[in-house]
Amino acid sequence: MTTADWAEVDRYLVETLVGDEDSETLRANATAGLPAIDVSPPQGKFLYLIAKSVQARRVLEVGTLGGYSTTWLARAVGKAGRVVTLEYEPKHAEVARHNLDRAGVRERVDIRVGAALDSLPVLAEEQPEPFDLVFIDADKVNNANYVRWALRLTRPGSVIIVDNVVRNGGIADAASADAAVRASREVIELIAAEPRLDGTVVQTVGGKGWDGVAYAVVLGEDD
Repeated sequence: MTTADWAEVDRYLVETLVGDEDSETLRANATAGLPAIDVSPPQGKFLYLIAKSVQARRVLEVGTLGGYSTTWLARAVGKAGRVVTLEYEPKHAEVARHNLDRAGVRERVDIRVGAALDSLPVLAEEQPEPFDLVFIDADKVNNANYVRWALRLTRPGSVIIVDNVVRNGGIADAASADAAVRASREVIELIAAEPRLDGTVVQTVGGKGWDGVAYAVVLGEDD
């Protein structure tokens, strides 16, 4: 099968299960010249369902882009919930604000602009309530650092998801010189070695090609 076949399956899934109410967000992102690296609609719905499954009321997102995944997460937390999302590029953050306004969830979202590794210590100093779900989809080379921060900002039972870790199969190559591949292997090995985490990687195919997500749960003392 080819990417075209997988994209055709995605189209069917959008028509039957996902819906296209946020297609305008994707068009707005493209018009603004943002890179076409949003999660796919089925993946967005999957994030929404995970958040609903764990009854997340507080979500941390690292990497806002144009707010497509943010919108799904904001819907999942409900009117009383909160999503804190970190975005490096001011232009991306501005596009995201407009998209979130149009989706009717802007009041649930706190967009913080700047390098995430600068924003995360500030967030930690605020001593927020623990986050129920952390979604990491930013610069890949810092994934392991983001997971370490996620551990500081969550609680036992919280879920940490890291996107784009399979890299078209590149993670199987221990000798790869690709920085993103090496970072994916680092974060997977961190999850494996960290006693406070239990996780796996789920490979995915679709209109965006072959990739996958790391899924980890924060453990408690009795786990």
